Amino acid sequence: MVLSSSPVSVPQLGETIASVLGGKAKSVRIALGEITVMVAAADYLAVAALLRDAPGCKFEQLIDLCGLDYSEYKNGQYDGLRYCVSSHLLSVSLNQRVRLKVFCPDDDFPVVDSVNAIWNSANWFEREAFDLYGIVFEGHNDLRRILTDYGFIGHPFRKDFPTTGHVEMRYDPEQKRVIYQPVTIEPREMIPRVIREDKYGGL
Repeated sequence: MVLSSSPVSVPQLGETIASVLGGKAKSVRIALGEITVMVAAADYLAVAALLRDAPGCKFEQLIDLCGLDYSEYKNGQYDGLRYCVSSHLLSVSLNQRVRLKVFCPDDDFPVVDSVNAIWNSANWFEREAFDLYGIVFEGHNDLRRILTDYGFIGHPFRKDFPTTGHVEMRYDPEQKRVIYQPVTIEPREMIPRVIREDKYGGL
C-alpha cells in the first residue's frame, strides 16, 4: 500500500466523490471541513462499494457506524424520515475521510442493507444500532443485541423511550435467580431549590 503524503483538499475530494457516485448521491455537502454524502437506501450498498474501491476514494476502513433518531430534530420542526445510519470512512492510503448517511425508508420498521460484507468492522457497530435504535440491517449474519440484556424490552436510544425504562431486574434470594419486574422508580423533577435571603452575606 502506497501512502499519500499530500492529501487532496476537502473541496477537491468532494468533487471526486460526486463524480464517482454520480446520480447515486442525493447530496455531497461540505461543512466545517468535513464531507457528508447522503444516499438513498436503494443505493446504499452500491455507493459503499464505490467509495471503497474507486480511484480517488479508496476508503478501505469503516471506523464508525451509528444510528440516529431524528424524531425531535430542530425541536419538532423536522418532518423527514426518522431513522438514519451514519458511517465514518477512512482512506489510509490517501489520508482522507468521509461521512456516509442513509435514511431508513420506513419509520415503523427501519431497515437498511448491512455493509458488513464490504467492511467487516461494521459487524458490532450494526449490532449496536440494532440494539439501541431497532434498525434492522438486511444481510447481517448475526444481528442480535450486544449491549442490553437478552430480556430487554424496546430500544433505549429512541427519543420516545422512557428514561426509566420499562422493566428492572434484581436478584431474588427466594427464587435464587435474577427476575424482571415493572419499574419501581417514581418520576420526579430534579430542579434545585433556590433559597434567597434578604441581605445575604451582608449585602
